[in-house]
Amino acid sequence: MSDSQGKTCRYVRVHGRVQGVGFRESTREEADQLGVTGWVRNDSDGSVEAIFCGTPGLVDTMVAWCRKGPPLARVLRLDIQDHPVPDPFPTRFAVRW
Repeated sequence: MSDSQGKTCRYVRVHGRVQGVGFRESTREEADQLGVTGWVRNDSDGSVEAIFCGTPGLVDTMVAWCRKGPPLARVLRLDIQDHPVPDPFPTRFAVRW
């Protein structure tokens, strides 16, 4: 879902061996490098969930990165949904607990 400024957000849930392998911190580092904002956190079911916000191309790049993740991860599946663009728009990417 895009706003009038050309920004978009996507919700991603990553399934597989994605907890205990540095997935959240690696996601934050990748998002910071790209200039994508939002957040990432572990879920109690063993998955990792995230919201990525930014220009459509950069958000797509971040989603594509999640298909592999960091070296120790084993991604089996991604669930991806458009997410409403928040107001105010997030200014950084955070690891949530």
